Amino acid sequence: MAIATGLAFSCRPHFTLSYRMRKVFISCAAAMEAIEDIDSGKEPAEWKRFNSKELGISSSMIAKPAKIVLNGLRSKGFEVYLVGGCVRDLILKRTPKDFDIITTAELKEVRRTFSRCEIVGRRFPICHVHVDDEVVEVSSFHTSGIRPGRDLGLSFEKPVDCDEEDHFRWRNCLRRDFTINGLMFDPYSKLIYDYMGGVDDIRKAKVQTIGRASFSFIEDCARILRAIRIAARLGFRFGRETALSIKNLSSSVLRLDRGRLLMEMNYMLAYGSAEASLRLLWKFGLLEILLPIQAAYFVRHGFRRRDKRSNLLLSLFSNLDKLVAPDRPCHSSLWVTILAFHNALSDQPRDPLVVAAFSLGVHNGGDLSEALSIAKRISAQHNGSFHELESRDLSLAALKEEVVELATSVQRALTTMTDEYFVSRAMSNYPKAPYSDLVFIPFALYLKACNVCQCVRMGKEKGFVAKKGNKIDYELLASGSLQEVRHVFARVVFDTIYPLNIGEDDT
Repeated sequence: MAIATGLAFSCRPHFTLSYRMRKVFISCAAAMEAIEDIDSGKEPAEWKRFNSKELGISSSMIAKPAKIVLNGLRSKGFEVYLVGGCVRDLILKRTPKDFDIITTAELKEVRRTFSRCEIVGRRFPICHVHVDDEVVEVSSFHTSGIRPGRDLGLSFEKPVDCDEEDHFRWRNCLRRDFTINGLMFDPYSKLIYDYMGGVDDIRKAKVQTIGRASFSFIEDCARILRAIRIAARLGFRFGRETALSIKNLSSSVLRLDRGRLLMEMNYMLAYGSAEASLRLLWKFGLLEILLPIQAAYFVRHGFRRRDKRSNLLLSLFSNLDKLVAPDRPCHSSLWVTILAFHNALSDQPRDPLVVAAFSLGVHNGGDLSEALSIAKRISAQHNGSFHELESRDLSLAALKEEVVELATSVQRALTTMTDEYFVSRAMSNYPKAPYSDLVFIPFALYLKACNVCQCVRMGKEKGFVAKKGNKIDYELLASGSLQEVRHVFARVVFDTIYPLNIGEDDT
């Protein structure tokens, strides 16, 4: 069933899709009516110009590939700006995930400037400039103006004392998603242009849309997931109108194709803010739509917002967050395997030594003799707050049998997570929950996740060399190297079950 589901995303019955989309359109209409009063009368922010030094930004903080592209276009006489989330992150002294550039050059002129450059996208084309192993995205003022229909949701008027160049920049900022992303940085004049009040919202740790939230999210429902991702990563809160619109329009994310949903979920779970993302997805009614199996776990065991010590799912991802970051992400097969592992353990609690031996067996490529030998020598205290752990006195033979059973259960959980019928039944005991049979994990990713743990069932793999030492090769981890993914998976699982500071608060 997983194969059929993974190979053909479009194979679901037509009536299910029609029913689901009807609910999306109804919820959009209801949300528009509910927040119409809140949306009205929004005042435009006073635009400001900052010296980058005032905000603690220096040119040394710009990545080398971005500098090469900036200098290349500048040398041709074009204006260039860093724009969007990278400016926000520089202000916050965080490492940007990437550096986006906008220029007065047309895209064909950008392509002529760099030898390794191609234009991608049809509706909203941009350039991908290849510098060494990095890709720098470059957009043009000539192709990134206001989208058709965008003005319907905006009440902003042209800023006062705004000359022609300011007006040019201001119109481009209007098309962006959130105020904190509506910033432009000229690294040569060392000026940051803020037409949307983004710097003030950064200082207030607030995420809010540019213009009316309802219009913004209906225009592009992917902004709902981006809002969650940004708030989770930065620890920001939502403005009242933005929060209400996310809640009311949550089901509209079903309009997104599966590839886009996978991409957004990967941004949430692979870049160091997975725990916070899961909490926000739950809070705003998105978890039961995107990950119904995990939502059912939260409901079943009484999710408590401030208590992550007794929630194994959040603890696993909290430990993953300690090992990855926006500039050091993991491959999606890792977090998919963590979800499946937790589901398997939630359905059938195991002895802590079973889990320890299982993680060691994954790490060493299925050598259970070595894994069991090490597990039997563990004297450390396990975390006793998880209901998924049940201590028992097991013989060596029984321990081995249960380790293999756990591996089989993980495989079964992966199949369940990629089968629409089982996904749709996850929340069936909770009639107030929205219906979702959404499966966004493609077959290739399903197979890659299966490979992580199948060595424990199949036996020691010939030629597999286990990772030595604790150092993580992040390039290999991001590419999905089996050795590296297994190494990090084993560390996350083992460190969650046997934390080093069992008696101290995890702060």
